Amino acid sequence: MPLLAHLSELRRRLTLCAIAIAVAGVAGFALSDLVIAAAAGPLRQVQGPSLTGLNFTRIGEAFDLRFKIALTLGIVLSAPVWIFQGWAYLVPGLTSRERRGGMIFMATAVPLFFCGVWFGWSVVPQIVTILAGFAPSGSTTMLTASQYFDFLLKLVVGVGLSFVSPLVLIALNAVGVLSGRTIVRGWRVALVVIIVFSAALTPPADLLSMLIIAVPLCALYGGSAAWTLLHDRRVERRARASR
Repeated sequence: MPLLAHLSELRRRLTLCAIAIAVAGVAGFALSDLVIAAAAGPLRQVQGPSLTGLNFTRIGEAFDLRFKIALTLGIVLSAPVWIFQGWAYLVPGLTSRERRGGMIFMATAVPLFFCGVWFGWSVVPQIVTILAGFAPSGSTTMLTASQYFDFLLKLVVGVGLSFVSPLVLIALNAVGVLSGRTIVRGWRVALVVIIVFSAALTPPADLLSMLIIAVPLCALYGGSAAWTLLHDRRVERRARASR
C-alpha cells in the first residue's frame, strides 16, 4: 500500500475507535451515579480520624466530574474495539504465522486489561485507608471530588494499560525485534520504569501504595521474560532440527 493509503486506513481505524469510545461514553454517563456511589464507598469505611464526603468547590464541577467518568468508562468499556482496531491495522503486514500469534495477543490483551482495571479499582480502599490514617486525631480530611476522582480514574486506567505491557514485549520477541536474553538483561531499566510509573499513579510520598502497584507489574515483567526465553529456545531447537 502507498503511504496515503496507509494514512487513510489509519484514519479509518482511529475514527472507529473514537465512535466506539463515544458510544460507550454515553453509557458511562448514564452509569456515572453508580460509579460515584461505588467510589465513595471506601471513604465511608475509613476508620480513625473523621473524613468528610466528596466536596464540590465550583458550580460546574459536578458536570465536569460526570464527563470525566463517562470518558474513562468509554475507554474501558470499548477496550475490545480499540485493541482489535490496533491489531487489524497491522494484519496486512503480517505473515500467516504472525497473524495466528496476533489472535492469541488479542485473546489475551482484553482480559489482561480488564484484570488490570479490576486490580486498580480493588486497591483504592487500601490506599484511602492508609493515607487517611496519617491525619492527626480529631482532625477532618476534606476531599474535593475532582481531586479524588482524578486520582481514582488515573489509577484504574493506568494499571489496566500496564497489565497489557508484557504482551508488547512478547510480541516484539515473537517478530524477532527483542530476544529473551535482552529482556532479561534489561531488568534494571524495567524496574526503574515500573517504579516511576507506579509513583506517577499513586499520591506523592505514598511508598506503600506505590509498592502495591509495582509488585504485580514486576511479576508480569518476570513472566514475560520467562516466556520469551522459552520461545527463543523453541526457535533455536527448530532451527537445529531443520539443518
